[in-house]
Amino acid sequence: MRSGLFAACAAVILLVAGCGGADEKTPESTGQLDKVNTGVIAIVDVAPIYLGKEKGFFREQNIDLTLTTAQGGAAIVPAVLGGEYQFGFSNTISLLLGASKKLPVKVVSNGNNSTGVPGKDFAGLFVRADSPIKSPKDLAGRTVAANTLKNIVETSVRASVRKDGGDPAAVKFTELAFPDQVPALQKGSVDAIFVVEPFQQAAVAAGARKIASSYVDVAPDLTVAMYFTSQQLIGSNPDLVKRFTAAMKKSLAYADQHPDEVRDVLGSYTKIAPEVRSALVLPKFPAEVNRASVETLADLAVTDQLLTAKPDLSTLLP
Repeated sequence: MRSGLFAACAAVILLVAGCGGADEKTPESTGQLDKVNTGVIAIVDVAPIYLGKEKGFFREQNIDLTLTTAQGGAAIVPAVLGGEYQFGFSNTISLLLGASKKLPVKVVSNGNNSTGVPGKDFAGLFVRADSPIKSPKDLAGRTVAANTLKNIVETSVRASVRKDGGDPAAVKFTELAFPDQVPALQKGSVDAIFVVEPFQQAAVAAGARKIASSYVDVAPDLTVAMYFTSQQLIGSNPDLVKRFTAAMKKSLAYADQHPDEVRDVLGSYTKIAPEVRSALVLPKFPAEVNRASVETLADLAVTDQLLTAKPDLSTLLP
């Protein structure tokens, strides 16, 4: 069964939709739905937006929603600013980095949160079963795979190392897409990996050993990611932004109350096998951003020198 789970997880393939544009006129003036393209990542975290689309929450707001996948928030932020996407999903650190560089980004909705439960979170830091690494402090001088560099993975893993009494500055990171991380760990190409669901199940199925729930180590109920747009779109079509936000909040609230439907909707946009979906640890999907946890992330990012200064969160957050 474990090898079957690993094979099923490794075969995760997103059915990527095509790109679309957004009409700057309101649907009331055109009699048509606004076409909206939103950048997301091929992970469980974005299930609420897929569920909201399936339930018609976006259509209720006169939005014809297209979802397009990218590797991470670091790629989605410039795509939103360039107009390729009207909205995007990004980890909190990537958004803080953008804000620190005065990029015109604005959060419109929460994305997902940690469960806050050590050992039972939807993401984890893993090593091989036979690794000499026993706890996060042993990662000093070692290499950890992250889906994108200079993002929430680095901050979170370093938080685990710091909490364990190790030297967070001595940890090295290398960029690997989530589907490539478990194979790299098995080959010994990296010393540790940090993965989210469904890739966490792949790590478990491959016999990897979890040494930390790093999101939990950062802050209680950590806001891991958020949905955002550009200041340009807010200025040109504030009504569209308002309607997207309303649909997104409804989607999050619904997903948080219907975990079985979250698992089901994964089958509509991924190839995750039913037995894997049933084993997933789901994130929390509160409708509102946990501002205190974002403050903590910003402080840690400054400490770890990902940020030179803490950005103005009143400008970034809703």
